[in-house]
Amino acid sequence: MTLHHPRSAAARHRGRLAIVLAVTSGILVAEVVGAVVSGSLALVADAGHMFTDAAGIGLSLLAIWFGGRPATSDRTFGYYRLEILAAVVNAVLLFGVGGFVLVEGIRRIVSPLHVGSGLMLAFGLVALAGNSFSVWLLRTGQGESLNIRGAFLEVLSDMLGALAVVVSAVVISLTGFVRADPIASILIGLLILPRTWRLIREAVDVLLEATPRNVDLGEVRRHILETPGVADVHDLHAWTITSGLNVVSAHVVLGERAKPPAVLDRLFDCLSDDFDIEHSTFQLESRDRLRVEEASHP
Repeated sequence: MTLHHPRSAAARHRGRLAIVLAVTSGILVAEVVGAVVSGSLALVADAGHMFTDAAGIGLSLLAIWFGGRPATSDRTFGYYRLEILAAVVNAVLLFGVGGFVLVEGIRRIVSPLHVGSGLMLAFGLVALAGNSFSVWLLRTGQGESLNIRGAFLEVLSDMLGALAVVVSAVVISLTGFVRADPIASILIGLLILPRTWRLIREAVDVLLEATPRNVDLGEVRRHILETPGVADVHDLHAWTITSGLNVVSAHVVLGERAKPPAVLDRLFDCLSDDFDIEHSTFQLESRDRLRVEEASHP
C-alpha cells in the first residue's frame, strides 16, 4: 500500500546540491595539491574541511534520495527523518574539523613553519571562487531545509576559510609574517563552530518533536477556537517531520449544531492558509466524549 507522500523542501534543491558536490570535490583536490606543495596549514585545514563537506553533501544527497521513496504501511512518513539525521551527521563532522583546526593552529603559532605564499594565494583564490559559486547556488534553499542549510553552512564556512587563506597569503608575501597562516586557520575554526551549534540544535529539536520555531501554538489554538462550530480544543500538538513539513494534531470539541464535514473543511483551510500547514489531523468529539477523556486522564 502506498500512502500520501508530499515532496520535501530539500528535494526541490537536489540538482543544485549535486553541482555543489562536484565543485566541492574539485576544490578539495586542488587544495590537497596546494597544501602539499606550499606547506600551508590554512590550506591543509581548508582541505580537511572540504573533505568533510564533500562527505556531508554526499550524505545529504543520499538522504534526499531515501527521503523521496514512497511511504508504506511500515513507514507511514517514509524516510523523511533521514534528512534531519544527515544534518546532525554534518554538524558532528564540522565540529570535528573545527576542533582539529583550532588545536593545530595554536601549535603552529608556537612553532611556525615556512609557507609558500605565492602558491597558497593561487590555490586560495581558486577555492574562493568555487565556494562563492556554491554559496550562491544554495542561498535560497538554506531557508527551507535543515539538510540544505547544513550544506550551505559548510560551503559558506569554506568560502570564509578560503578568504582567510587568501588574506594570510597576501600578508605573508608582503611582510614575511608566517604566523598569519595558523592565525587564519584558527579564524576558520572559530567561524565553523557557532554556526554548527545552531544547526545541530535545530536538528535535535526536530528529532525531539519540539514545536516548530515558525509555528505559534497559541495562535493556532486561537484560530481553531474561532472556527465556526468549534466549542473547545485540547491535546493540541505541532511538530516537524522534516524541514518544510510541519504537522498538527488536535482533539476538537464540536458545538451542539455543528456539522462535522463543514468544520473539518474550515479547520484544514485555516491551517493551510494562515500557517502553511498542509498535513493536519483532527479528532472531532462531542462534549460527552470530552468528559470521558477527562475522567480517564486525571
